Amino acid sequence: MTATSKRPRDHQAESIFSKTRTQSMSLDRINSERDAVSQAREAKTARLRELRLEKEADDMAAALAASPKRAGKR
Repeated sequence: MTATSKRPRDHQAESIFSKTRTQSMSLDRINSERDAVSQAREAKTARLRELRLEKEADDMAAALAASPKRAGKR
């Protein structure tokens, strides 16, 4: 028997292993892309929330500054 000859069972096992490895690599790539999209979404949401809170605070400060001051009644 030579080292280069393979039995059909060996060939089939290598074929199945190769297919499984390819599927695993594909799933890893898909999971990695999904995680990257999720992290980007979370970062954008946090940035937009911060901008919204700043705007609300500015609007509230402007409203308080524009409102007439009430004098105390005697």
